[in-house]
Amino acid sequence: MSSELVFRNARIVLRDEVVQGSVHVRNGVIADIDSGPSAVGEDFEGDYLIPGLVELHTDHLEGHYSPRPGVRWNAIAAVQAHDGQIATSGITTVFDCLRMGSDEDGGFDPNEMRALADAIEAAQDEGRLRAEHFIHLRCEVSAPDVLDAFDRFRGDPRVRLASLMDHAPGQRQFQTMGQYTLYYKTKRGLSDEAFARYVEMRKEQSQRYSGPHRQAIAGHCRAVGVTLASHDDATLDHVEEAVGQGVRLAEFPTSIEAARASHEAGLSVLMGAPNVVRGGSHSGNIAARDLAEAGILDVLSSDYVPSSLLHGAFKLADDVEAISLPQAVALVTATPARTVGFDDRGVVAQGMRADLVRVRHDRGIPVVRAVWRAAARVA
Repeated sequence: MSSELVFRNARIVLRDEVVQGSVHVRNGVIADIDSGPSAVGEDFEGDYLIPGLVELHTDHLEGHYSPRPGVRWNAIAAVQAHDGQIATSGITTVFDCLRMGSDEDGGFDPNEMRALADAIEAAQDEGRLRAEHFIHLRCEVSAPDVLDAFDRFRGDPRVRLASLMDHAPGQRQFQTMGQYTLYYKTKRGLSDEAFARYVEMRKEQSQRYSGPHRQAIAGHCRAVGVTLASHDDATLDHVEEAVGQGVRLAEFPTSIEAARASHEAGLSVLMGAPNVVRGGSHSGNIAARDLAEAGILDVLSSDYVPSSLLHGAFKLADDVEAISLPQAVALVTATPARTVGFDDRGVVAQGMRADLVRVRHDRGIPVVRAVWRAAARVA
């Protein structure tokens, strides 16, 4: 890796403005930012220079590990394939979601999630990966086996984020049975009788397990410094509970009321970038753009489409009058980094790690042309 790099003739997206100029990188860190022309360095030809994207919630790895029902891919090969799409989407820091507890989709065996985590660590240590990977534990608190799965990750230094979820019928994302029936009965092809039994089982599990499991996981995370996220909060009571448990990230709130209360309480409100790109939620919940226009959207997540993270940010800057490009870029860089406690990345500024992305914005769709992590070219 070269100890010194210069990127010139770039439109540099800073915290509050876009300037034309050059960025000087020394020993993996941004050393200087100059406005105006420069005769030396890599010519960006007027392309944007933005910070490397920070992804807090993606379950994209699952599709590589289990590409078909019942099929399991080599874990390290799956991680590498996932990482390739992550990096070429401009993401330099990624939190890979791993499921804790069986949910409506059946989930994975807890040993499989531990094996995937071990594969991520091995691949990172062996220099196989382009992005820097951390682990986000998606904890289905209504599942009887969630603590058994969670116990396998106590003390794992790559676990930096955990979300508390309850996908039982009548809860949060599925407050109405119409949504739940459409999403699960039809999807799984259950008979009326089988679906009724299933609903009663999941309701009973939620009533029995959600409270104590939520408290146990939240207590452990607070004690060891793992960032906590709530998931699908719908009511003011949900937000009050999250604040009381030390939650810092509100993932996918399902009502404007819950999103506003979370934002005003100091939680970072996260919505899916696919929601922005598609123009609405695939499950019929609130639109991310509505939150953006109301000034209560803080973080975007690629969720299930890595390339949507950059696309969503530029789309908000193009489509929402109140959001500038620096503000939109902060949704996928500075704010997610700050939310999980990283102060060395997410901004193009002196002294910050040189996680950088060259972007050409053409016909409304951004193109990633190059990616550097700590000044090493990775895409």
